[in-house]
Formats: sequence, C-alpha cells, structure tokens
Amino acid sequence: MSDTLKHKINRQEVIDNALDYTIMSWSKQKGIDPFAIERAEGVYLYDYSGQKIIDFSSGLMNSNIGYGDQRVTAAVVKQMQEVAFISPSCVSKVRGDLGKKLAEICPGDLNRAFFTVCGATSNENAIKLARLYTGRHKIFTRYQSYHGATIGAISAGGDPRKIPVDAQQAPNFVHFDLPNAYRYEYGEENLLKDSVASLERQIEYEGPNTIAAILLEGESGTSGCLQYPNGYLKKVREICNKHGILLIMDEVMSGFGRTGKWFGFQNHDIIPDMIVMAKGLTCGYLPLGCVMISEKIASKYDDNVLPLGLTYSAHAVSCAAAMEVIRIYEEDNLIERAAEMGKYLESRIEDMKKIHPSIGDFRNTGLLGCLELVKNRETKEPMAPFNAKPDQMEVMNKVAAKIKGLGMYTFVRWGYIFIAPPLIITKEEMEEGLAIISEALKIADEATY
Repeated sequence: MSDTLKHKINRQEVIDNALDYTIMSWSKQKGIDPFAIERAEGVYLYDYSGQKIIDFSSGLMNSNIGYGDQRVTAAVVKQMQEVAFISPSCVSKVRGDLGKKLAEICPGDLNRAFFTVCGATSNENAIKLARLYTGRHKIFTRYQSYHGATIGAISAGGDPRKIPVDAQQAPNFVHFDLPNAYRYEYGEENLLKDSVASLERQIEYEGPNTIAAILLEGESGTSGCLQYPNGYLKKVREICNKHGILLIMDEVMSGFGRTGKWFGFQNHDIIPDMIVMAKGLTCGYLPLGCVMISEKIASKYDDNVLPLGLTYSAHAVSCAAAMEVIRIYEEDNLIERAAEMGKYLESRIEDMKKIHPSIGDFRNTGLLGCLELVKNRETKEPMAPFNAKPDQMEVMNKVAAKIKGLGMYTFVRWGYIFIAPPLIITKEEMEEGLAIISEALKIADEATY
C-alpha cells in the first residue's frame, strides 16, 4: 500500500471516528470536513493527508508559544513523575511557585491566585467572588463580548451564541452598549464622552448599590477586536471607585503577551480588582485557568470560609506547564516580539488595503487583529452583518473555504477574518500567511461596488 493511500485512509478514519462518536463545538454535526491533525510544530499544523497548514489564529488565540515546544513536555513529564494530582486541600511546590510568579507579573496588589480549569470557570468564579465580597448581585458587561460557554459565563457575555440557550440564561447580568469607532456616526471625538455618559446613566437606572462588578475584556476578541475609545477604561475605573463596584478584567484571550503587554488592560494604564486568565497561561498544552485577586478582596477570607472550589484547582501538572510557559515568554522575549510583529503586521495590512477594496477596517493590538470586510468603503456596508444568517454568509463562506483550501487555519466569523498567529511567528511566516489571505480577498473584492 502506498504512503499516499495510507494517509488518505488514516485521515478519513480519524475524521469518521470523531464525527461518529464525538460532538463538535459550535458546528453542525454532518457535512463538515475538519482538518485532521497528526502533529503540530511552531506555527504549523500537519494534516494526516500530509498537508502543511499555517495557523493564523493560534488555535483559539491560545497557542501563543506555538506548537510542539518540548521544554513544556519535559516540565510536564518531570512533574508527573513526582506527583500528578493531589486534592486541592493539599499543596504542591509548583502551586506556590506559580502563584508567586503570577503575583510578580501582575500589577498592584493582585497577589492571590485562585486556580480553575479554563476561562469560563475562571469567569464563573470571579463573578461568584464579586457577589460574595460586595453583597451585591448585578454584573455589568458589554453586549459585544464573550466570557465563556458555561451558563453563567455565556449569560455574562453579550455574544449572540447565548441566544439559543436564552431560556436558561442566568439572572442579574446587565448589558451595556459600547459603539464601534469605525461605525460611530457622530465621530470618534464624541465616542468617549457619549459612551461614558451612557454607562453612567445605566448605572444610575439600575442602582449603583446593586452592582457587584463590571466585567470587561482586556482587549476585545471574537466580537471583532473592537477597540476601546482612548481613555475609556480609565473612566470605567473611576466610576467603579466612586460606587464601590469591582472591576474584573477578562484576560483569557488578551493576556500573556497577545497584545504586546502581559495583559491587555496594561495598554490602558489601569489596575483592576481581579484578572481572569486561561488560554495563554499554558498555551493549550494543558487546561488551566486562574483568577488573580487583590489583597483587599482576599483578606476578607482570612478568617471567613471562601465558598469556592473545584476538584482540579491548582492541578500540579497544569501548574508545571504554566510555569514553563511563563519562563518561555520571558526567556524568548515573546511579549516584546508580539509588539514588534504587531507593528509589522499593521504596516503590511496598510499595503494590502491599497489593492483590496474589500478591506474596510483593521483593528489590532499586538497580535490580536481582525480584518473587517465591506462591500463598499464609503457606505461601510458589511460583507456579512453582525450575527449573519446563513444566506448572508455566501461571500464570506467562499473566502473562508479559499483560506482553508490554501492551507491556513484561522478564525473567520461574519465579515471578520482574524489575524492572531503564535507570538513566535517570523516575518517570513507572516508573509506566507498574508499571501494566503490576500488571495482569498480577491473573492471578496469581486463583491464590492
């Protein structure tokens, strides 16, 4: 049997087993043809067919250090040889080491780590803790945001993925609007003033003394990398201070170098009361989440029982992976590299705008970027609208299929193409990926007028 035939058989068997015996996330279950990944290294995935695929969205914006870094493997194996799991009521050395390291990275008095298993469970526990600490019940969040898929976290987010489960939506989440500067009809110079005034009004309507926390992403992610008006987060911090409201920054996607800083909120010169982490904490090598909590909040539970807990909190092997990943960020200067490559990316997109009329806007911080495609630059008519229906996705589906067919994995949603490659990416690899996107954009260009 030839190697080619063997690859084809193996690939189809992998896909069939996955589709017949498992459930695919955020997808219909029939008629799909996912990449079947045999191995991964650096910024590349390798399909069982032998196809080499460049990853331009770092998995789900979490594989920041790239794939197959054997330094993480070695750290994980060493920890497993010592102790893998212990009850979270016991402590391991690596648990304390990781907590101490995160305290060094985090600003202010954010010195106490509560470990979870993922971003959603981190947000769930941050929400619980905010309510426990303040004695209040409402959580304010942005409409165009995403905080995870568990029932509390998906209710907290404003993403339309929550709509199908809305009958089971958790209560006491209040959403507010923060317009997108690209589409704000009253001009960017009025956006900050109007957005802050709108939020202040809504807080007054709801009653400041009922609001436990405002939960925001450090930098916007899957909603389209929608950037905050300059100075907005500082104003939110002031509002929180005024009313005794906690500020929780969700850094699940924007944390750990993704925006050219350790955390996205550091681009806005603020310090929150809690930081929610996951994704880049271990870069997907193992599941782990964390809520970093200020000493002010943590001290309440010095002599009071903290009613939070998970079986796999502070799992020793996951903590070991995180310790090594953080060491890699520092040793390989990946935070600085993200900022540098982000500037290079922005300059290249400016070049691409000259030849692709379908590029309406590019929003990017570090290496968390998103192209917004339009049918017309003057009217800004989107190539696909917010929460587009299937019949509104004809052009974008063709664009996405072309990207995939040319050997790229990336996140395409509505009229957005995300560009968030691993922080290790080189200029040559960036050019390779941009060439694929440029080719696919020709399809969108044909739909412009």
